[in-house]
Parts: sequence; structure tokens; C-alpha cells
Amino acid sequence: MKAVEIGNPILAPDDLILVTGAAGFIGRRVVHALLSRGYTNLRCLVRFSSRTGELEHVLADYGSSNVEIMRGNLLSAQDCTAAVRDAKVVYHVAAGRGEKSFPDAFMNTVVTTRNLLDAVVANGSLRRFVNISSFAVYTNDHKPYRNLLDESCPVENHPERRGNAYCFAKAEQDKLVEEYFRRFGLPCVTLRPGYVCGAGNPGIHSRVGIGTFGVFLHLGGSNPLPLTYVDNCADAIALAGLTPGVDGEVFNVVDDHLPSSRTFLRLYKRNVRRFRSIYVPHTLSYLLCRCWEAYSRWSQGQLPPVYNRSAWRASWKKTRYSNSKLKNRLGWRPAVPVKEALRLHFEACRRESAHA
Repeated sequence: MKAVEIGNPILAPDDLILVTGAAGFIGRRVVHALLSRGYTNLRCLVRFSSRTGELEHVLADYGSSNVEIMRGNLLSAQDCTAAVRDAKVVYHVAAGRGEKSFPDAFMNTVVTTRNLLDAVVANGSLRRFVNISSFAVYTNDHKPYRNLLDESCPVENHPERRGNAYCFAKAEQDKLVEEYFRRFGLPCVTLRPGYVCGAGNPGIHSRVGIGTFGVFLHLGGSNPLPLTYVDNCADAIALAGLTPGVDGEVFNVVDDHLPSSRTFLRLYKRNVRRFRSIYVPHTLSYLLCRCWEAYSRWSQGQLPPVYNRSAWRASWKKTRYSNSKLKNRLGWRPAVPVKEALRLHFEACRRESAHA
């Protein structure tokens, strides 16, 4: 994949770059994207429990001896201080993804980010903090049917009402980064990827549907699926840390020529595995979410409001997506076309199914 050229990048090739979550699904691709541009002075922060085999393969491909793999815990202020020392750009890719409870998600996403930001401010050498957020933080509550979701759209003011710990934690993380931008003049950029697909993230996104009830309920219908292939996403992240003149900006990351939810599901069944699914029309799925939400209130929370109108609008309301700002301001182009991205994703899904 040919790297996008950057005019007057804010970093010299030998400046130190920190990548948190560097052994993860997106993190190791960010490392690859930076190495491909000649940035070889990297500090790759990974958890103590992380498997680093795939990251080490990436490093071996470039034969770089100036890359440090550092094990640490972002809940430790001492580890954060050591990680950011002398770093000119911080790519904060690490996040709590598997946590289902709000306290765990808050601890492993918000508290860790605060510790890292405190260390960055104290260190004083930073030129750019790249915050990786998510489409999950956006709200569709007051947008017209079939309207466009772009960077100007509002985010959830009360993410806890969505009933989704990941959405709550990411929204709080974004607020924290914005606060440090205002209070300390922190040079930062926020990226909000949609559904990041590729090897390492198998399965079907909830925007397509859910399999909670013993049969797969297809809820997305003809909605465009806001996906981005992991290598395309990593390339956008790398550009956000190197491109001058974008501090304080937010960029959405989605690929071109997005498939519909229905198309994705059909191709998944054809290329990965067959299973039964039932299409639920939008009006009916909205009514079901409204009933679930009402029953949750009536039962005083005995049934958690996992499915509610706010969640429905965010995931299944008819919405269009744009990557114009990402292209115009960062010069990004998705190097892997969507057809090839889907082929690679389904191939990875088949491998995962075979080893399950």
C-alpha cells in the first residue's frame, strides 16, 4: 500500500512517537503505517498480558532496531510518565473494548486516558495527541430521516442512557480530551472510525443486526454500513498525527462506496457461513425498542434498557455518511477498495470460524 504524501509534516523521521495499544487490532497497523513512511523511532506501549507476535512480525518486515516495545499499564501514573517521556506525537489507540459494565469501561478507557493526558502535559514536549474515538458517540436523536452524519453532528449528551458501556466510555474520553485542549492548549486531533473490519475483528457488526435471541435479526436493511478497512483506518490515523494545521479538529473515518447492511449480510452468508436470519422492518424494530425501554422503566431497571430508542437511532436509523473532511484536510484516500476489503474480511472470518 503506497503511503499518502504529507506536505511539511510536523515531525522529523527521527522524532520519537508513542503508540498505545500497539499490539492491538488497529494499533499494530498504525505502527506499520508509520514505519512505511520512514518513522522508525517508535515506542510501542502494550499491556503486560498482550501477545506481541504479530507486532514483532511487523517490525521484522522493516528491520528496525530503533523501535521499543514497552510493557505497561495506563492505570499507573508512573507507567504513563515513562511512556510519554520525550515523545513528540502520541497515538492513543488503546481502549477498553470487551468491558460490558460501566465501571470497567470507565476505568479502562476514561481513567487511563486521563492518566496519559496528565503525563503528556507534565512532559511538555508534545506536538500532537491523536485521540481515537468512535462513531458510537454520535446521536441521531434530532436528525431528519436519511440525513447526513458528518463531523458537525452532535454527540450524546447523556451516553449512559444508551445502555452501552463502550459508547459511554468513548463519549467521556472525548470530553476529557476536549477539556485538556481548552485548559492546557493540548495540540490534539480526534478520529472517529465507523465499523473497522479486517483480520482480527471477525463477525457481523450490530449495525447489521443482532443474534441475541437464537436467530439473527437483520435490522440494518438498506442502510449504508459505515465501514472502514483496518489498513485504511490506520493510514488515516497516521496522517492525523503528522499533518500540520489540524489541531482541535475531528475526523470521521469511513471508506468510499459503502455497502448496504443487506449487501454485507448476503456476502457474509455466501463467503463465510450460512445461517438463518429474519429481516425486521425499521418501523417494527423501533417499536420493539420503545417497548423494551418502557418495560425497563416500569420494572425499575430489572430489565436493563439495552434496546432503546436512542440506541435504535444511533445504529439503525436511515443515515448517510461522509469522508469529505478526511480527504480534504488530510489528503487521505482509502488505498484498499471496498470490494477487496470485504474479500479480505470474509477470508479472515472463515479462518476464525475454522479455528473456533
